[in-house]
Amino acid sequence: MTISSQPKIKALSLEEFLEIPETKPASEYINGHIHQKSMSQGKHSILQGRFVTIINQRGEPEHLAFAFPELRCTFAGRSIVPDICVFEWENIPLDADGEICNKIELAPDWIIEILSPEQSSILVIDKISFALKHGTKLGWLIAPEERTILTFCDDRFNSYKGDDILPVLDGFRDWQLSASDLFSLLTFTSKK
Repeated sequence: MTISSQPKIKALSLEEFLEIPETKPASEYINGHIHQKSMSQGKHSILQGRFVTIINQRGEPEHLAFAFPELRCTFAGRSIVPDICVFEWENIPLDADGEICNKIELAPDWIIEILSPEQSSILVIDKISFALKHGTKLGWLIAPEERTILTFCDDRFNSYKGDDILPVLDGFRDWQLSASDLFSLLTFTSKK
């Protein structure tokens, strides 16, 4: 009987990963391994695009916060690309010219992930949990198929549906956004 052993794959360092050309969809570096994100599908894409716009319509004029889609954030030995990351205005990483830095080396204040049908919820929850341990204040996992949002803050998590009002960053405290409001972004009205 012959037993063959699989060749061991050398774990990549974070520095080596960051030298690799970007992929589409983006790849993330987690615990020495590369994980490629799922390609966006319809519900994911429309929620991401519309919600980024809404956050920025509320956050930018008053310098409260700014949302970025698919922005690479490298911190604490990982390099992740949240579906949406939100930085409170004073935490937006700027260069000497007052422009956004190209390399973001801190955790966002609010991380939002939108679950695709074939995506592992465990890996996404792990990513949110890791970010919370390294400075993120609020995490959301949006599950469009179930019309549910899981929120993570400190050591707590909650599930929201229907008319439940979702937690948002403190700067948005007057924003009464329900789960139904969020999922209504999926709807297209017909022109009459």
